[in-house]
Amino acid sequence: MKLYYDFHIHTALSPCGEDSMTPNNIVNMSLINELDAIAITDHNSAENVEAVIKIAKGKDIIVVPGIEIETKEEIHVVGLFPDIESVYNVQSKLYSKLPYIKNKSTVFGHQYVLDENDDIIKELDKLLLTSVAMSLNEVINLIHDNNGIAIPAHIDRPSYSILANIGFIPDDLNTSILEISRFSNLDTYRQKYKDYHIIQSSDAHELGYIGIKKNSLEVNEKNIESIFNALKQYE
Repeated sequence: MKLYYDFHIHTALSPCGEDSMTPNNIVNMSLINELDAIAITDHNSAENVEAVIKIAKGKDIIVVPGIEIETKEEIHVVGLFPDIESVYNVQSKLYSKLPYIKNKSTVFGHQYVLDENDDIIKELDKLLLTSVAMSLNEVINLIHDNNGIAIPAHIDRPSYSILANIGFIPDDLNTSILEISRFSNLDTYRQKYKDYHIIQSSDAHELGYIGIKKNSLEVNEKNIESIFNALKQYE
């Protein structure tokens, strides 16, 4: 069966995400756009994932726990996980590798942790929009060691991407899944990188972009296990 996905969505926790990217707004916009599965992938943090999962419970949509990690090469990598415990384990490691830079909300934006009622629980003080002290391979291995799937993000972009910052896909890259942004043509990249499975998500930082590409994944059932089985066949 076809499962329509958007595996790269930011909440108001990401400083570059709009304050309107609250758990309820994200789930409701995803349902309006007839998505079957979404992933919450804030920068170097997963503190809003659980609230989104709680809201989606009982609704016809799957929420995949996720995180977007910035490596020391300034390459963004999306990590998708089968459960909340795994992504929290990764978050704990990242927090220890993230330098303390105080966030300036007037410059970078707020970093709100929200509950299932969209109420602000707290605002993170440490800036999330920076590199962790881990290489690309170290980040990918960290994701894999915690049952996750590692996906170098928006490889077509001129910044924070593996092609922009390294110039090529390394032969020793320990993943065969790559993501392109909403601005590129999926078929073009699938033809160009035939040895890799290419997915395309919105990288939504505002509500209007959620599900904008409406891409699908072939799965056996509509559940998180089937999503991971479908993706892992390419790793």
